[in-house]
Amino acid sequence: MSSVAADQTDVLIIGAGISGIGAAYRLQEKNPHLTYTILERRARIGGTWDLFRYPGIRSDSDIFTLSFPFERWTRPENVADGADIRHYLTETARKHGIDSHIRFDTHVLSANWDSATDTWTVRTEQDGQRRSYRSRFLFFGTGYYNYDEPYRPEFPGIDRFAGEVVHPQHWPESLDYAGKHVVVIGSGATAISLIPSLTHQAGHVTMLQRSPTYVLSAPRINPVVQAIRKVVPARLAFHLVRFYNLAFIVSTYALSRKAPGAVRWFVRNQAAKTLPEGYPVDVHFKPRYDPWDQRMCLSLDDDLYTAIADGRADVVTDHIETFDEHGIVLRSGQRIDADVIVTATGLQLQALGGVALSIDGEEFKPQDRFVYKEHMLEEVPNLAWCVGYINASWTLRADLTARAFARLVAFMDDHGYTHAFPHLGDKPMAEKPAWNINAGYVARAPHALPKSGTQRPWNVRHNYVLDAIDHRFDRIEESMVFGRVPADRAISA
Repeated sequence: MSSVAADQTDVLIIGAGISGIGAAYRLQEKNPHLTYTILERRARIGGTWDLFRYPGIRSDSDIFTLSFPFERWTRPENVADGADIRHYLTETARKHGIDSHIRFDTHVLSANWDSATDTWTVRTEQDGQRRSYRSRFLFFGTGYYNYDEPYRPEFPGIDRFAGEVVHPQHWPESLDYAGKHVVVIGSGATAISLIPSLTHQAGHVTMLQRSPTYVLSAPRINPVVQAIRKVVPARLAFHLVRFYNLAFIVSTYALSRKAPGAVRWFVRNQAAKTLPEGYPVDVHFKPRYDPWDQRMCLSLDDDLYTAIADGRADVVTDHIETFDEHGIVLRSGQRIDADVIVTATGLQLQALGGVALSIDGEEFKPQDRFVYKEHMLEEVPNLAWCVGYINASWTLRADLTARAFARLVAFMDDHGYTHAFPHLGDKPMAEKPAWNINAGYVARAPHALPKSGTQRPWNVRHNYVLDAIDHRFDRIEESMVFGRVPADRAISA
């Protein structure tokens, strides 16, 4: 492979999804004199919303808190489809001039911090060629899962199955499932959104789950939201609707933790109202765990229950014994014949996009570092990483992170600093799980992400209200070390 000389810029942003676009906007808003470049591995804007293309792909958060506070969502949906979200991101980037800063088809391989010059050198691959970038700051908008490899359990005998086996993370556009019997293995957010869409063409769809999941029904177009938008001016209505949805998210989560029995009853009662009389609700839709011990799934306009009631879909709660040529044999002795099997078995966690990181040539693992204020890493200079909430819309924390990062950059430039890093010091810090949720992808890889402490500013929590208050009264210099290198050694973009 040939090599190309390094490009220089003030800030490198990795990823052109929600996190990267939001970071770019806040950076240029707060630091209009700085240069920045976005490195995007894919050929289009969107991140997650470009990667996932299975039928029915949509958010499981309301779009008014998932959209940016600086760019109104104007469509009527309260929950949006993936294609519409990607279009919104593309238009937002175009409107604010962010798209001209993106370098597409650029795979970031490694990043090394040079203490002699206070710069990051990022090595990439683009169209079969290696290219290096140098920057003062590095922002990871790469999310928290592996884009290349979803989670694929080892199912006994699956190689014997004569039909097609697909994973939603790599959905083949050529897949023909019209009139066929499709079995979807899993009952998480992907399965709940995928199955109703599949039933429009498939002959029949079966959801095969090991255990039930909480499914909360909500309208795609919320009449309360539409009423607010009808009587209030558009800009104000957007913020009022955003607040309304945020209040719903926060109160639902709080009630689930304080009164799980009441929420459990409500969710089950919703299911029983739509499903046929006598349907075994407790077998298929009554989980053993409390609400929000795992992320709750969202069904729009009761579409999953309606598909079951209409006979277009059914649910089987059992364990897989083995596969054979024609389908799946269950532990109970029953079997499910299938033409197509969809393994909606989840994702694999990955920190900072799997990029190899080093300081002065010495590699370090993000998993070995504590997280500072939920977006920086202990003893790692001039680097931020955006990770959203597990119990609310991704963008709520992404925007707090982007604003905190932009403010830090401005503070450093105002004071002539060329580096800054969080410093834990000699005080021992107890460790706790970064995510207080029992999701399979977390349980499978408890040490895949950086560490959380138990005290601020090292405590990773999932509480937007407290985070927003902390953000408003944030002390930039708290537990931070600032410094500078001589002007003749620092890069200038």
